Amino acid sequence: MKGDKFFDETREQSLVKATIVEKYFGAWSQIITGAQKRYHQHAQKIGYVDLFAGPGRYKDGAISTPLRVLNTALQNEQLHDRLITIFNDKDENHVRTLSEAISDLEQIKLLKHAPQIWNEEVGDNIALQFEKMSVIPVLAFIDPWGYKGLSLRLVNAFLKDWGCDCLFFFNYARINAGLSNSKVRRHMEALFESHTQALIDRVTGLPPEEREALIVEGIANALKTYGHRYVLPFCFKNESGKRTTHHLIFVTKHFKGYEVMKEIMAKESSTDHQGVASFQYMPAAALSQGLLFELNRPLNSLKDLLLLDFSGQSLTMIDIYRQHSIDKPFLNKHYKTVLKEMEEEGLIKTSGRKSKRGFADNILCVFP
Repeated sequence: MKGDKFFDETREQSLVKATIVEKYFGAWSQIITGAQKRYHQHAQKIGYVDLFAGPGRYKDGAISTPLRVLNTALQNEQLHDRLITIFNDKDENHVRTLSEAISDLEQIKLLKHAPQIWNEEVGDNIALQFEKMSVIPVLAFIDPWGYKGLSLRLVNAFLKDWGCDCLFFFNYARINAGLSNSKVRRHMEALFESHTQALIDRVTGLPPEEREALIVEGIANALKTYGHRYVLPFCFKNESGKRTTHHLIFVTKHFKGYEVMKEIMAKESSTDHQGVASFQYMPAAALSQGLLFELNRPLNSLKDLLLLDFSGQSLTMIDIYRQHSIDKPFLNKHYKTVLKEMEEEGLIKTSGRKSKRGFADNILCVFP
């Protein structure tokens, strides 16, 4: 089976993906537990759900995402009594080996709640379970080999409650082919819902770069129809670097989660330009490419963007950053650097308390 071959070795892409999930879980869990301590009315528990967990270890012995997340939790005393984990895989052999790998973890009994291991096929049944319950803050990871079982309904079931975020594997190569195959139309409709036919019409006959950009834009827009969501894709290429194989897509309702994940993905990017991370390893081919084009903008475009987008307005640095950085590759430090340069060049006027450390969050920027 192809799914079994996936675990034969720790491919570089798999390691990057696991690292992103592990790092975000560590940061997200600290943010959530900090909020729970301040607001005691919230349940003092957090959750991690992995619906395609695999066997726990690659065949070379390296640990995969479930064990990396558990190791992170074991190193944080605040999580010992709080964390509830669910690991699912429809393969009985994977379930057995994952159970053994978890049992072998040193100090696993420090966790008050033993990891739950399910043996179910992912589909509407699991989506329905999570739709019906009011869940604690959960980080969900949905990592199917192809696309079967992945749906907007499932993603939304995890995101509906406070503190919940989701990461999912978007198998671009398979989905790109599936959009042209009527036999798998129901799977495409599970992903794009009412947008499916319009997307098929738009991408038909387009060159590969534009087709990919529209498909990724399509899934992002479909996700956002469920509410105000921040969507951040991270692209993976094949070994030649010429073809996209898949994206890891992050979805959250909160800017803080978006900000943290953007920092993590930026550090895991293989290339950058002018200090701005690539996120996707691909050049943007046309302005019409929406989200993927915006995430490939160079830093030297930021001054012109700010002058255009905030013409005649007065905002603080932190408000500019929070409003403007969505769907763009720029981080907080980039806005501080560029706004300081714009002030020195006379492109904007500023007022507020200055700091020797840099451009402070509360400095008011007045745009012509």
